[in-house]
Amino acid sequence: MSKSKILFIMTGSIACYKACALISKLVQNRFEVQVVATKSALQFVGNATLEGLTGKPVVSDMWERGTIMDHIHLSRWADLVLVCPATANYINKISQGVGDDIATTLFLSHQFEKPFLIAPAMNTAMYLHPVTAASIQKLKALGVGILETASGVLACGEVGYGKLLDPELIFHEIETALKRPASTQTQPIRKSEAKKILITSGGTAEPIDQVRVLSNKSTGTTGAHLADVLIELGFDVTYLHAKNAVRPQNSCEKVTFETFLDLERQLQSLLKTNDYAAVIHAAAVSDFSILSIQAGDETLEPNPDQKISSESEVTIRLKRNPKLLDQIRDFSKNSAIKIVAFKMTATHQKAKWQEAVNKVLSRSKPDLVIHNDMSEMNWDTGLHIFHAHQSGQDSITLNSKTELGQYLGQYLSEVLI
Repeated sequence: MSKSKILFIMTGSIACYKACALISKLVQNRFEVQVVATKSALQFVGNATLEGLTGKPVVSDMWERGTIMDHIHLSRWADLVLVCPATANYINKISQGVGDDIATTLFLSHQFEKPFLIAPAMNTAMYLHPVTAASIQKLKALGVGILETASGVLACGEVGYGKLLDPELIFHEIETALKRPASTQTQPIRKSEAKKILITSGGTAEPIDQVRVLSNKSTGTTGAHLADVLIELGFDVTYLHAKNAVRPQNSCEKVTFETFLDLERQLQSLLKTNDYAAVIHAAAVSDFSILSIQAGDETLEPNPDQKISSESEVTIRLKRNPKLLDQIRDFSKNSAIKIVAFKMTATHQKAKWQEAVNKVLSRSKPDLVIHNDMSEMNWDTGLHIFHAHQSGQDSITLNSKTELGQYLGQYLSEVLI
């Protein structure tokens, strides 16, 4: 007995060979797969291969006899549509409503109560091009699921983002999307109902001297992604970010911090003067600041205008910083503000994860805690596993920033009514 019906659209990329491995895995797991391939996709992989993998003839010509209405019939037949690989050409065309072949016309006939996923594959410059980036954001706002890309050596020999996600990860995204009830699909919020959201992102940097800082590995990528998702859903986002953190691609108010004290002051000022409905506190805040520096026989204070000589032994004394999470409600103009906290751990022991989360829930009283552990983070691909916790409820596992963004968008849409 087959499982769900997958409409598998392939566009012209060398990554078509990886798509074949995904089709094989889907069929082996009893999914029913129908391939639609553009003419350019068939330059990379043949009809015989695709029909052999699926047991179904490949659809490629909108005008072929007997297939004239396939752009409607296949759209209705499928439980999920996946475009894999999706080229920059395809993404940019459908974002503009172009339907000049079977693959693009299937998008125009899609009904959004069913998942429509896109797995991009292209050169880094094409992926980061402003036109492609704008198209991706537009499609996300329409409800299209845009999967992450991997980084690595591309077919052209360059190194960067734009590489098709591993078939195993795409398979998981398909299963996750199919399990999500239609009622939980996030819908754009009307602009008149837009709520103000404050997102903190990136890591603090405590100055030691003119060139050295005490900092952490945070890049702000997750915070920027969440800002983009919430902006697309109609929220009025303020992005409070570290100086070197990744910025959202969408337009919003941006405020910069560098040190712990900078962040504390900006956070207090923004919360006291704006009526924020929620704070997503995703910044990686240093637990310590520099108290004093012993350089040889000399005791110094941290000074960003002076460089310490590297010829003497240096001892640095640290002082604990207060927990900003504990102060958010006190700072806030809105006493009913919702708080989403982030907690990172560094242990393989899952019992320790829950212990750390429970400590945050009991001490700081956030409404939601998003937890991730160093053991479940891939710094090369940027793929992280997150766990969402609320007091008295079972945790929910989210397997990418994409899933996290969808979850938080839905959560805030529900709790901020």
